[in-house]
Formats: sequence, structure tokens, C-alpha cells
Amino acid sequence: MPAEIRPSQALQLWHDVTFDLVRDGRADLSARQMAILLTVYLEPPPHTVRGLAGRLGVTKPVVTRALDTMGRLGLLSRRRDEADRRNVLIQRTLEGALAIEHLGDAIVARYRELPL
Repeated sequence: MPAEIRPSQALQLWHDVTFDLVRDGRADLSARQMAILLTVYLEPPPHTVRGLAGRLGVTKPVVTRALDTMGRLGLLSRRRDEADRRNVLIQRTLEGALAIEHLGDAIVARYRELPL
């Protein structure tokens, strides 16, 4: 079982990882963009604009703007659902998978540095 950490340690971990992400020279993602990215990569597909909007409690245009940015960064892609042309499916990309792996590695590295 993983060691439990105190709220102050959790905040320090979040701070350190966020700080590292800002300094590493990659594009910064907003909290909303990060929530969408993690949802797409950690939860089983399919993912749609409508579904992500409902899950996050925001409008479809809000999700679309976030996806536009992440699409330009190569983290996610979109395509029309052939079974239901009203839906837009969100797809994972290699670049996005590598970014998620990098994030996971950064979290683990910073966690190991915490004084437990």
C-alpha cells in the first residue's frame, strides 16, 4: 500500500510538479485542458465533446476551445463518429501518450523526494 501523505505534502507535490512542467519548455496546459487530457488518457474510450462537457460541467464550446489548443500541440485529435455523425470523437495521439508518460514520471520523481 502506498504511503499516505499529509495535505501539506500533497500541495508541495502539486507545486513541484507544476513548477517542473512550467520550466521544462513544453506548452503549459490550463487546469481544464489537463483535466480533459487526463480523462481521455486514463478513462476508457470513447470520448466525445458532448461527454467531456457533461463530465466537466462546462459547455461544448469550452471543451472545443481546449481541444483546439491541444490539437495544435498534437496531444489529441478529433474525428467525426461514423456511427452517429452528430458526435465528435476525441482520439489519443502518440505525442499525447508521451506527454502523459512524462507527467507520470515527473510525479513519481517528485513524490520520491518528499520527506515522508
